[in-house]
Amino acid sequence: MQEVGCRTCRTRVLVQKNSLPHTSVQWTTDAAVACEEIALRVADGEYAARVTHCGALRASIQQAVREGLVRVPEND
Repeated sequence: MQEVGCRTCRTRVLVQKNSLPHTSVQWTTDAAVACEEIALRVADGEYAARVTHCGALRASIQQAVREGLVRVPEND
């Protein structure tokens, strides 16, 4: 897994790409506390464990892939 920082809130997560469409994310802190977008959704009544993504973090991961900071295995 490779560390990626959100370009909006600076929260850092661990990311693994098994293919372009498949991304595994491991939070190293409480997402509902560390991520502003998730915190707002939880404050609005969404259950934290059911919040599956943050748009800003997703965009940051995609940018890291484009920049070559996150490796994507080549298909065999």
